[in-house]
Amino acid sequence: MNRILGLLVLLPAIFFVVTGVRWLVAPAGIAPEFGLALGEGLGLSSQVGDMSGFFLTLGICMLAALVSGRRTWYYPAVLLLSLTAMGRVVAWLLHDAALAPQIVVEILVAVILVIASRRLAREL
Repeated sequence: MNRILGLLVLLPAIFFVVTGVRWLVAPAGIAPEFGLALGEGLGLSSQVGDMSGFFLTLGICMLAALVSGRRTWYYPAVLLLSLTAMGRVVAWLLHDAALAPQIVVEILVAVILVIASRRLAREL
């Protein structure tokens, strides 16, 4: 069971790292996948910096949790995913945004990470 749980952490971690690297090296290719038009100037800088930082932080924290066995590495990723899902709901409720289907993945991965922090961690 723990092997499956580890795989359920590893696969999205790799996906998040790859997504972050894609934002760094080919933002024009990935922006449309998020429903974004690529900005220019300061807007482009913000998009590339924020999106790459978000996804790289997610993936690196998840990988660090798996490699180190330290529970605390799971929590930044849980927090980022949970706040992102909450922000999507707020945007939907208050700002007439579409409720993005990615919210399901964000919530599911956050739950998996909470479970993994309890089952896979070898140290606090």
